[in-house]
Amino acid sequence: MPLLVNIWHLETHSLDLKGELTAADLDIETHDEMIRVLRPLKYDLVAEKLPGSILVQGTLRITLDCRCVRCLEPFEYKLELHGPVCHLELQGEDKTVLVNDCADLTPSLREDILLEFPRQPVCKPECRGLPGNRVDNAKNAGTAGEAEAVSSAWSELSKLRF
Repeated sequence: MPLLVNIWHLETHSLDLKGELTAADLDIETHDEMIRVLRPLKYDLVAEKLPGSILVQGTLRITLDCRCVRCLEPFEYKLELHGPVCHLELQGEDKTVLVNDCADLTPSLREDILLEFPRQPVCKPECRGLPGNRVDNAKNAGTAGEAEAVSSAWSELSKLRF
């Protein structure tokens, strides 16, 4: 069920909105196999009516199920947003579509969450990647002789005779 705010309830006072939106209600398509949205969004918001608009402020929390781009291990990424969440216009060219005097906050919440997704999710900053990675072995080599001992793809290609 989407997060709806009745604009007539905002005429006299602001509204406190607390609860959860399921992953299905958020309907976030990440198009990224390293990030999955499987858990609910927890929100603690205050909606208030301004002249010609609605301002929503508060906190959004969601835990993303990610895979590290370096080592491919699964991990949880906790995403927390504070401050103004959305500003919905009620007049003009960019006005929000109302259904039964209710404004749907879900698309704005979805957009804010997508903008905060990690670009390259990494389990921890010191993650060295997959074990046996030749680049890591060369970086870890203590002396120049050890670094040369690690063969690279280019040196193997140079050995080919056509």
